[in-house]
Amino acid sequence: MSIRNLFLLFVMYSIIGWSLEVVNCYIRQKKWINRGFLIGPYCPIYGFGSILMTLLIPQTNDLVSTFLKSMAICSILEYITSYLMEKLFKTRWWDYSNKPFNFNGRVCLEGMLDFGIGGLIIVELASPAFLFDLNLLPNYILNILTVVSAIMLLTDLVVSYNVINSFKEVPAMSRKDSTEDITKMVRKTLTDKNYLYNRLVNSFPNFQSLNRKYDRKIAKQLRKLERDKVRLRQMKKKGKKKN
Repeated sequence: MSIRNLFLLFVMYSIIGWSLEVVNCYIRQKKWINRGFLIGPYCPIYGFGSILMTLLIPQTNDLVSTFLKSMAICSILEYITSYLMEKLFKTRWWDYSNKPFNFNGRVCLEGMLDFGIGGLIIVELASPAFLFDLNLLPNYILNILTVVSAIMLLTDLVVSYNVINSFKEVPAMSRKDSTEDITKMVRKTLTDKNYLYNRLVNSFPNFQSLNRKYDRKIAKQLRKLERDKVRLRQMKKKGKKKN
């Protein structure tokens, strides 16, 4: 399988994943929302997950094995993505803490089952069909599709990074706020900005801005201050007794 075909598969699955997210969001919230981290119609995590399953899981008749491997691969990918996004942007983008059988709120059993079903479709049906269709196209058409897709995706990544990075910068402006207060402030600040910022707020309505590290430092300083106050009172009492 050529790198060109893998890239085109990545783009197709990213667009399909975005479409599924939009439809699912409409069913739950009764409104159209441009889901995903990027400005365009892409959800890269679906693209990466699909490519990993295509490369790592052979097409066989062992559906149970394919199901379990798909669950494992995509769950690990989702967990790592959630962790890295939180560390990079100081923001929790999704949280499954209210769902049963979740692990640190980053993955849950419901999602894992969806990954398994999706893996069956991708490994046994979608990827073979997509690759077959790609091989039917002339090389010059594939090259044009690859170049155009790469330029659009790279441009989107640069623009989207600058937008998403604001989620990291805004909490830093309010060091004294608690996590809940910071989340409300981030939402208000981004809503006051332009369409690109508003799109991210609508795409992830339950995001949580995190400032735990600074909160721990504040708590530590407050405890030290209380200890200093106690020592000062004790010193004053000792001084009065001597007098």
